[in-house]
Amino acid sequence: MRVRVMMSAALAACVLGHLGSAAFADGYKTCTKLDKASWKPATDAEAKAKAAGYEVRRSKVEGSCYEVYGVKEGKLYELFYSPEDLSLKHTIAK
Repeated sequence: MRVRVMMSAALAACVLGHLGSAAFADGYKTCTKLDKASWKPATDAEAKAKAAGYEVRRSKVEGSCYEVYGVKEGKLYELFYSPEDLSLKHTIAK
């Protein structure tokens, strides 16, 4: 009985852990195959977002993309730019 309870608890922890990681994996990760040494500056991606009307909050590298967090018309967006040519690859509204 005790072993079955422990196995059930372990299984539940695994399932919840897996679901939790899936909730954080909403980002877009593939924008270029170009070597990082050849990437354009991240500040250029932020400038593109500002030019498109977003108030930039922060940015980071996500996989091979620049991920820029911006607010437009009161709504938060995640914008994924290719560091190769700064083209917008994907947008997620939060």
